[in-house]
Amino acid sequence: MSREVEVRSVRGRSEMRAFHAFAWRVYRDDPLWVPPLLPERMKITDPERGMFFRRGEAEFFAAYRGDEMVGTICAARDDDQIELIGRRECIFGFLEMMNDRQVAEALFARADSWARERGLTSLHGPFNLDYEDGYGLLTDGRDRPPVVLCGHTPPYYVDLVESLGFRPTRPGNIALAVDLVDPPAQLQRLTRAARLARRRGRFRIRGADVKHWRDEARRVHYLLNHSLANTGEERIPWPMEAVESLIRPVLRIADPELVLFADCDGGPDDAPRAPDGGVSVGWFAAIPNTNEITRHLNGLRRAWDYLRMPFAFANRPRCLAAKSLLVLPEYHASGAAALLFDELAQRALRKRYSWIDLSLTSEGNPQTPVLAERAGAVRYKRYQVYRREVR
Repeated sequence: MSREVEVRSVRGRSEMRAFHAFAWRVYRDDPLWVPPLLPERMKITDPERGMFFRRGEAEFFAAYRGDEMVGTICAARDDDQIELIGRRECIFGFLEMMNDRQVAEALFARADSWARERGLTSLHGPFNLDYEDGYGLLTDGRDRPPVVLCGHTPPYYVDLVESLGFRPTRPGNIALAVDLVDPPAQLQRLTRAARLARRRGRFRIRGADVKHWRDEARRVHYLLNHSLANTGEERIPWPMEAVESLIRPVLRIADPELVLFADCDGGPDDAPRAPDGGVSVGWFAAIPNTNEITRHLNGLRRAWDYLRMPFAFANRPRCLAAKSLLVLPEYHASGAAALLFDELAQRALRKRYSWIDLSLTSEGNPQTPVLAERAGAVRYKRYQVYRREVR
């Protein structure tokens, strides 16, 4: 068998299934890995169905040594982001590989070539086309499974990527955990602070209006692009289409009572109006950790895996995954964040969740990590994204 590594473009449905199925080989001995749902991955990466292809271009590559697949990568150009940030970046994602520097070199060399052909100047990632899916490489926290939308990578990925000249970009993103069954004393103190904020009556906390979800998406879009504007951290602006593509699929699993908005009178003139005529100045969204269900389904890779579904869905998630706490900068000292945090904790406890995951939040975020740790949250995972100039 040849020891040379050849990188080939992925063509057709059967090759794309093999591309995604390669992950089962990488993680076959890893009990913490949660297989992605293969039908969903096929949809995301299908140019006819995937939301990303409405705004950009992507190509998928598999590395082979002889007839054996040994790695995968996706190279993508997000035209909307290039226009917004003015940096001609190539996004890479769906990165899986054996512990082999030659494989890593071949995969990134092909991504470099793809990027150069399109006038792109740097590689940035990993992101699995969606900036909230498969964000970064796991650098700390391999003692428990990831929650929904969070990745899980072997430790050697970091070593290989950094050895090829990639450097961290942005602060790391962290996951934090809050125990609701045996709440820490800090959470009780936060509850007392929230009570004071309630008495002032400045903010109205409400659940999401799913019947008018596109209106809610506009409010989320504004908050995403304005709540961290003063951090000094390099951020990718959110296009409206990306916000809708993030929200639409979770409507099937989200409990509207656990997707919270903080509304108040006044607010920025350019902000979308809230349903009562005020302005939504904060948002705290949480969804059930569906990884507790899907980890039993083997990614629906085989036809018989569907027979596992009754058993899998009998396992009610005990974790509530809170994906974003956003408050406009001018309201950071107002108590709005504490109110949202406490309200979510109280509602989650009533619905019999035992803990809340907060993921992912940037270490550079001026509010969420501080507030979470004030509530007794503990950091349990860390992820890092990387950039390298095209070679």
